[in-house]
Amino acid sequence: MKTLQAPTRSAAVLAQLLERLDASKQPVDAHQYRTVAARLADMLADADTDWQPLLQQSPAAAALYENLHYADAGLCRSPLDAAMRAEMSARDAIEAARRRPASPDTAADAASAG
Repeated sequence: MKTLQAPTRSAAVLAQLLERLDASKQPVDAHQYRTVAARLADMLADADTDWQPLLQQSPAAAALYENLHYADAGLCRSPLDAAMRAEMSARDAIEAARRRPASPDTAADAASAG
């Protein structure tokens, strides 16, 4: 059995930077974002590293890891329950909107558009 290495400090710093870029309220330079993501992706390709602790701390790194390994594992890190609840909520909202009678303004807009 092979013992996996811990992620390097560089990988942790890149994951933190990617988190900050993702959460930025200001526009982010696309080249900078791609560079950080590409460097982290190169590191995440190392199969001799136990990435789980880093992926648990960094949703952005986890999403990148999942995308890199999608062909093998699909959406293995996505919380299925949360995705299913979101889909069911969306379905309920769509059904509620379909059942709601059209307001006079909406009906007039539809008639003038048609």
